[in-house]
Amino acid sequence: MMADALLMTVETLAGEDTALPPRQRLVAILLAVGMLVTILELVRRRRLREEYSVVWVVTAVALLVLAFNYRILVWLTGAIGAAVPNSTLFFGGILFLMLLCLQFSVRLSRLTYRMRKLTRQVALLQEELHELRDGRSDESAQ
Repeated sequence: MMADALLMTVETLAGEDTALPPRQRLVAILLAVGMLVTILELVRRRRLREEYSVVWVVTAVALLVLAFNYRILVWLTGAIGAAVPNSTLFFGGILFLMLLCLQFSVRLSRLTYRMRKLTRQVALLQEELHELRDGRSDESAQ
């Protein structure tokens, strides 16, 4: 019974000429463009590496597309079985954050491995340096 009501809601939304109200559309467009400009400026100032900027640029472009074409959001809502487009946006946001955490976890694991490897190399070099200094001290004493 509840599933039927949800399905009818999604079908009704998909069938109507749905669009964001002009003020909401304007805010969404301004936020997406502002996000793009901010990302490009951070990359230009070398505060954000290009490899990380790709994720953020794709996100900003996706928000811009959704702001211009609300029907895509309504279609996604029906495709994932959500009740309303707001739920789809929250689901997308949570999915985005999970993928971002996964990306950072992979990078952190890689950096941890490299740090351990470098620590071992430094320890070996320090040991070799101490051995060389001790060898010179013995030669000077004789």
